[in-house]
Amino acid sequence: MERSLRISPSPHIKDAESVTRIMYMVVLALIPAGVWGVYIFGTQALWVIVVSILAAMGSEFLFAKMMKRPVRVFDGSAVITGILLAYNVPAEVPLWLPAIGAVVGVGIGKMTFGGLGYNPLNPALVGRAFLMASWPASMTIFKTAPAGLSLSGIDVVTSATPLNVFKASREILANSGAHTAEEVTQATQTISELYNANAALFFGKVGGCIGETSVLLLLIGAVFLMYKRVIGWKIPFSYIGTVIILTWIFGGTEGLFSGNPLFHILSGGLILGAFFMATDMVTSPVTFKGRIIFGIGCGVLTVVIRLWGGYPEGVSYSILLMNLTTPLLDRFTKPTPFGGKE
Repeated sequence: MERSLRISPSPHIKDAESVTRIMYMVVLALIPAGVWGVYIFGTQALWVIVVSILAAMGSEFLFAKMMKRPVRVFDGSAVITGILLAYNVPAEVPLWLPAIGAVVGVGIGKMTFGGLGYNPLNPALVGRAFLMASWPASMTIFKTAPAGLSLSGIDVVTSATPLNVFKASREILANSGAHTAEEVTQATQTISELYNANAALFFGKVGGCIGETSVLLLLIGAVFLMYKRVIGWKIPFSYIGTVIILTWIFGGTEGLFSGNPLFHILSGGLILGAFFMATDMVTSPVTFKGRIIFGIGCGVLTVVIRLWGGYPEGVSYSILLMNLTTPLLDRFTKPTPFGGKE
């Protein structure tokens, strides 16, 4: 009796995990940080998150229908895009802003290239970059200022995040000749207070975007994903490690090797970006060396933008720029096949 032999392409791996299951594990890991954002910023933050998610799911449905492609709205990828976009905007933005960002992120950043698995850039960051370029004033208004911090000549309404305050203070010290002695003294005192506010930064009692403030809750979610092996250590650890080294060397106000790396780790969207956006399976390298280089590149670009660029934060743009290098990194760090020669 003849038996048919069924041949299929590799990899020949069977696993209980599915795209949908993985996506919703990421959603679950992100929920604690979102709950904290709603707690400290109010119900407006909740509406921003809800509108962003609905706009992302609606956009994916409409674009899939127009392009005559399978509709996979409930696979969780659009939900993650909506959540991450909402987590990267202030709670005070008008509700139409995250809706537009979600449409751009899903429509241009994802569906244009073929949908899930084909997008070269992180869709949520594409949406955020578009919003930042189009409505910078709305994207930089933070009404919750760091507790106990003030700086002469700086509007706390538009400079409420620790990184904003740090950058403004550092610029005053770098150009001390153009400022009064009182301004210089207060800038020095402000940076000292920022460096001593580790507890507030860690627990999230500071101003910022909706989902980036509580490092503790983000780390809890990250540990969960690492335990489930949804994400690995290579990209986030090399990313954060690079930021630690460079901010220690160049991030101080008293010359080289006078920076405070802990402040830069706990401030802004570094933890959110390193564990939840830079590790995106589609837009990050698959090789061991490629992921290490990817993380280092994200860290270098983040520090360059934070310390010398026009923005106080560089996480989103650094990840987007490194997303563009992913095909090259995978190509040039491809491991030697078993039995092959170098």
